[in-house]
Amino acid sequence: MSAAGRCCPPRALAGLFVWRLRNTGVPQIPCQFVHLYHVANNRLITFQYFNFLKRMYVTQCNKDLRQRAKPKVDSIVSPFHELQQLDQEKKIVHKNSPVSPVHQSGSETSSINELRETKSAVRTEDSIIHVGAESKEDRQWKEMKLRLDDLPGILARLSKIKLTALVVSTTSAGFAMAPVPFELTCFLLASIGTGLASCAANSINQFFEVPFDSNMNRTKNRPLVRGQISPLLAVCFAASCGIPGIALLTLGVNPLTGALGAFNIFLYTCCYTPLKRMSIANTWVGAVVGAIPPMMGWTAATGSLDAGALLLGGILYSWQFPHFNALSWGLREDYSRGGYCMMSVTHPGLCRRVALRHCLALIGLSTVAPVLDVTTWTFPIISLPINLYISYLGFRFYRDADRSSSRKLFFCSLWHLPMLLLVMFTCKKSVLEKEDKGDLPGGSHQTAMEIRLP
Repeated sequence: MSAAGRCCPPRALAGLFVWRLRNTGVPQIPCQFVHLYHVANNRLITFQYFNFLKRMYVTQCNKDLRQRAKPKVDSIVSPFHELQQLDQEKKIVHKNSPVSPVHQSGSETSSINELRETKSAVRTEDSIIHVGAESKEDRQWKEMKLRLDDLPGILARLSKIKLTALVVSTTSAGFAMAPVPFELTCFLLASIGTGLASCAANSINQFFEVPFDSNMNRTKNRPLVRGQISPLLAVCFAASCGIPGIALLTLGVNPLTGALGAFNIFLYTCCYTPLKRMSIANTWVGAVVGAIPPMMGWTAATGSLDAGALLLGGILYSWQFPHFNALSWGLREDYSRGGYCMMSVTHPGLCRRVALRHCLALIGLSTVAPVLDVTTWTFPIISLPINLYISYLGFRFYRDADRSSSRKLFFCSLWHLPMLLLVMFTCKKSVLEKEDKGDLPGGSHQTAMEIRLP
């Protein structure tokens, strides 16, 4: 009775488990298991702790039931071969020597769980190896093969087709604003020649700026940076555009227009491009480059460089400062990373002041147009609202100096220029009014008389 009183319930459960093992056919009593129990005899034995003691007995005391570590899966072996090996191992596990029911059920459950985990691990590792192999192939240098169907798009990006379209449109506006009768052949020749000259200048510009464009998010996908075409092909394309373009302007239009086109290519490639990494004066030089195309359109129609051509050039010159300064304000980090010396990076205060000044200058230039007898007096009145609006946005940009105000000014400049040129074209003085005053350029008076007479 005293012995039964000294026996606590955990000890009785352990004794019952040992008696059960003895009666189920185990050859020897697991004395090591009893030893593990005696080590923790002062703890309350729960079901989880009892399973822990069972695993300790299997791993430390019974070498026959110990699970062997599986070798690391080789990446070269196919997953199907690995699954076959796992099925064989599963069959071998079921042929183990007879053990107690408790150990048998535990070992079967653990083997099945391990088999499932190994299968999932094989699939995961195979997917990881596949993804790793693809990423490694993507990181390797590959030879870029140029296909003929991709060549037009690549050359369009090399020539900055959107900028070229803007240049051609301003040239067409200058031709349309000239106080002479409209000649379709001369207009087409001037537009095509100016477009070819612009493609040549833009291609040479990208050829020189490959090392710097690769550091900018805005220009890192250009064809030469990505290696889609060779530098030799880019230079050949520039030559095949520049030489025929200048020849077309010189021989098909007039020598003055051809000289302006050649000078503009030189100014853009040999002055503006290197100045971008040397001084903020590149912005003023670039504005001159943008002001020449409408003057070329005027000279193509009239054959002379008079006050009307200079007025159109002045309007394009002033428009470019709010347009480009607002654009560069949002790209300051990009220009700084590329090594370009821009006003928005080195002189942010001057960048905002210059943009505001030239917004106000557009109002003055619009007022000068009727004084120079280019338009009627309705032009400064009609154009005043859009000029005041861009001036207001220029003042907001000067005052706030944030990304939101710069974006508003930039997007306003995109529609302001075509709107201003359209209003200017509708308000220009007709050829007959010029002929009555005797202000037509030489050679155009007789053409106007022929148009007027039946």
